[in-house]
Amino acid sequence: MAAVDPNGPPARGADDTSDDDIDPRKLRSRARLLDAATSLLTSGGVEAVTVDAVTRLSKVARTTLYRHFESTTHLLAEAFERLLPQVTSPPATGDLRDQLIELVHRQAALIDEAPLHLTALAWLALGPDPNSDARQPLAGLSARVIEQYRQPFDELLAGAAARDELDDFDTTLAIIQLLGPIVFAKLTGMKTLTPADRVRIVDDFLVAHRPPTPETA
Repeated sequence: MAAVDPNGPPARGADDTSDDDIDPRKLRSRARLLDAATSLLTSGGVEAVTVDAVTRLSKVARTTLYRHFESTTHLLAEAFERLLPQVTSPPATGDLRDQLIELVHRQAALIDEAPLHLTALAWLALGPDPNSDARQPLAGLSARVIEQYRQPFDELLAGAAARDELDDFDTTLAIIQLLGPIVFAKLTGMKTLTPADRVRIVDDFLVAHRPPTPETA
């Protein structure tokens, strides 16, 4: 994780935040800093986003950077947020199995086609303990990443079809069961999951959570 600059940022007061919201010059300088950080993150990864590199590319002074961002951690978190794709709705047609398969395929494509999304996951995982005050700069990014994965599954798994067909299950654990293998396989490189593998993940989940019938009891 990017460290706070050793020279230390100047203290930020309430007036700074207010000015940032209304002063067009400060809004422009903040936008240039985020543009530069986003460009560096895209081209060089987390390690490329340093105070020197951002100020050089944006042509914004270091002191101005610290008026907007307390540290490179704050800057990186906002740059990552800019790069996250929009949350998608769950599939609108098909039975529960078909919708789950389509949704898992979509999320797998998101991980495969947007490598910075996976970088954000890894960066957050390496950060401070979730209960630590040091985690506060990452709260917005963490919420966005969680929403990216949760929202479509929450909508689908809270629907009538899921509640009618499946037993009483924990939605958070269900999302982990469905997406955990995909993220783990991608992070470790242990296996390239095929569409058939993803279908099996969904089928295994459904078998585990469908109440037994007289034929299967």
